Amino acid sequence: MFESHLDRWRLTVDGEPIITHSSHLLPVLWDGKPAMLKLSRDEAERAGGALMQWWDGIGAAKVYAHDGEAVLLERAMGSQSLLAMAMDGGDDAVTRIMCSTVARLHAPRRQALPSLIPLARWFRELEPAARAHGGTLAHCHRVAERLLADATDPVVLLGDIHHSNILDFQQHGWLAIDPKGLIGERGFDYANIFANEDLPTITAPGRLQRQLRIVASEAGLGPKRLLQWIAAYSGLSAAWFLGDGSTAQAESPLAVARIALTELQQG
Repeated sequence: MFESHLDRWRLTVDGEPIITHSSHLLPVLWDGKPAMLKLSRDEAERAGGALMQWWDGIGAAKVYAHDGEAVLLERAMGSQSLLAMAMDGGDDAVTRIMCSTVARLHAPRRQALPSLIPLARWFRELEPAARAHGGTLAHCHRVAERLLADATDPVVLLGDIHHSNILDFQQHGWLAIDPKGLIGERGFDYANIFANEDLPTITAPGRLQRQLRIVASEAGLGPKRLLQWIAAYSGLSAAWFLGDGSTAQAESPLAVARIALTELQQG
């Protein structure tokens, strides 16, 4: 699977393959530098590879080489983990790091945009899930419809901001990986911060409200608009889990959505 790219880019294997639901990754050395070779046939992953090259190392990992189905990335070698930091009492500081990284990704560039996926298309699985399950998902779908119909100032989005997609690149700082190649309103990326099911405290009392104040301030976003994006994104995340038959895993984003919807009603 990796052989042709190992030969073409003169890479040396430097670890065991990593298999995800959408990609195959292999730690390698490129010109003596630690790198990660990533192969995917998924549309969003391929769009993400082109986008990583477009970012050119600003806010995201540096791309050393790229073609239609593979990307060769700078490999994160730092020992720090945002998820571990957040679980060890640094939740607020971690949120600020994530906001700073997102802002760098959203900053305008002079070069022409790569091919990107409109955010409305990314949300296409929410409507059938809302029809099938009703309740919280139906509320999230209505919120998402209004947001997408009234979207403003589209930017290039990473599309999957969470604690394990922003890594420690040592002297280069905190950089993002694994973009989905989306374009849309920037609030969508910040909403991801609130619904990482790997963080046990996301539904803890008061957590969303505290992080809402931090993100709204750091990102310059209105709290109401941000709450709407949190509800929309959390509903979409739950819809994906339900579509995969993972009913239990859908409960975490649904719980976040309920908190955000309650805050909207009270506001």
